[in-house]
Amino acid sequence: MNIQTPIPDLAAVKTRQQAAWSSGDYAVVGTTLQIVGETLCEAVDLRSTQRVLDVAAGNGNASLAAARRFADVVSTDYVGALLERGKARAAAERLDIEFQEADAEKLPFGDASFDVVLSTFGVMFTPDQDKAATEMLRVCKRGGKIGMANWTPQGFIGQMFKTLGAHLPPPAGVKSPALWGARERLAELFGKNVSIAAEPRHFVFRYRSPAHFIDVFATYYGPVLKALAALDEPKRNALLADLETLIERLNRADDGSMVVPSEYLEVVITKR
Repeated sequence: MNIQTPIPDLAAVKTRQQAAWSSGDYAVVGTTLQIVGETLCEAVDLRSTQRVLDVAAGNGNASLAAARRFADVVSTDYVGALLERGKARAAAERLDIEFQEADAEKLPFGDASFDVVLSTFGVMFTPDQDKAATEMLRVCKRGGKIGMANWTPQGFIGQMFKTLGAHLPPPAGVKSPALWGARERLAELFGKNVSIAAEPRHFVFRYRSPAHFIDVFATYYGPVLKALAALDEPKRNALLADLETLIERLNRADDGSMVVPSEYLEVVITKR
């Protein structure tokens, strides 16, 4: 007997995801990740003469980093409130960035519109991974580069999402975002007419304590906030306990604070 894989309702998944990322205030977490946008711009060897698109930009880490290098930058996300946070940051630093609400799976730009397309921990969360990859390729010029920072399955954040999934399973048939952190999956997504360079890197989460990290993520990070809200008190406490155990296992601090390295894949794709 053949068991068919359920076909997920990706539109419904996207609606729920958009609501999750709109809840809390991702910018509180996103701001701590700024260094990743800076190093990604160096990885793609960004030039001031280039037009750059930041996809699923959140509160604009890669956008700001590119603008600091005097590129022509368009910052996009499907959560308008996050773009407003990016606008405020750009205004404070007097950086010239165009902000536009846009869905990563249906980018409102013409073919070959950008020299560089960036995404830091953003596009990896799209429900339709193949469509998002196709869109990034479509708007990138021939000879241009796609630069991404994607959490790996084995890293701290990848394991955190696995922990969340054990308590609140994702819809059947929906692929894990952490697959974007696997070279094999990137080859499937972006096809043969590209060259892919990928190097593992680490971002270090530095918080006052493990409890502080959990409090911040439970309050401001949409996926964790929504997962906890969906569980009754005993199950919620079980999830919190598992998150604490994960952090304790990986925490390298011995002074009560939290210092947890989280592996991500730094990706540079060149379109032929």
